[in-house]
Amino acid sequence: MQHAVGSPLPPPHQPGQGPHAGWAPAPPRPAAHRPVPYQSAAHPQGPHPGAPRQPAPVPPPPPGFPATPPGPVPPAPQQPPASHGSPAPQPPVPHPSTAPQQPPAPSGPTSAPHAPAPPGHDATGHAPLPPGGPVGTPAAPPAPAPDPSAATLAVLLIGPAGAGKTSVAKYWADHRRAPTAHISLDDVREWVRSGFADPQSGWNENSEAQYRLARRTCGFAARNFLANGISCILDDAVFPDRPVVGLGGWKRHVGPGLLPVVLLPGLDIVLERNAERTGNRRLTDEEVARIHGRMAGWYGSGLPIIDNSQLDVPGTAKVLDEVLARAIASPPSW
Repeated sequence: MQHAVGSPLPPPHQPGQGPHAGWAPAPPRPAAHRPVPYQSAAHPQGPHPGAPRQPAPVPPPPPGFPATPPGPVPPAPQQPPASHGSPAPQPPVPHPSTAPQQPPAPSGPTSAPHAPAPPGHDATGHAPLPPGGPVGTPAAPPAPAPDPSAATLAVLLIGPAGAGKTSVAKYWADHRRAPTAHISLDDVREWVRSGFADPQSGWNENSEAQYRLARRTCGFAARNFLANGISCILDDAVFPDRPVVGLGGWKRHVGPGLLPVVLLPGLDIVLERNAERTGNRRLTDEEVARIHGRMAGWYGSGLPIIDNSQLDVPGTAKVLDEVLARAIASPPSW
């Protein structure tokens, strides 16, 4: 349906309703004032640019629609019926004096029309979220503590006479899950039956030579056991102030993986245990006190020291396992 130029368009219909009751189309205009129809499809002509136009009365808006602001209403262009074989007519170009005025462009750089800022990356709807940080890689579960009862170890138990070295070493070797051998330096020294140089008779060149031979034999046996997957625990009265019977020789003969641990109970406990000994293993009280005093030099050496004055053999072996577990995790420097 076509409308005359200048005639207002009917208001939009609401769903299920017709035109508003108070609205009526504008009366037809005289033929003299009607726009000239298109003369030719190739040269469309519109109304004369200088012809004055009077705005038609605007009917009141229907209920529920906002009122149209006052001002000129642009005319609706006529669409003549398209003919086959001719190009479609072009709408008339309004005169600059009758075209709606646009506000002057602001001076300076052209800015894009204001639009609502898009939501940030850390927003969901209209609820802002707190700034987040990078998500780290899940940490690996802590490694289980090493089990000294199942590892292949070489342990050197150090202590004065009467400290319980041999008893604790035998018990510890008997109750391990891994195959374990016990090597006592005193037992190896007593392999020499004729010509045995008893240390109780004095420390001389002969007794020192037999000691070195026994230590070298213990180290050789320990390396063979370790090479075949068998742990070993050795015991000896190693003095911190005598290089001849010090740790250097044991490290040289057994290897750098040797774990030394010192058993050092109180002097009264050592004297009591020494009194229970028999044969050449029993020393005088003066000799026991002298050896115990020299063993005190291990304090401050960095080696683990166990005071088993109030511990029995099984309790001392349990503490030895705890000390060895720490030594495996962080080997001592000696």
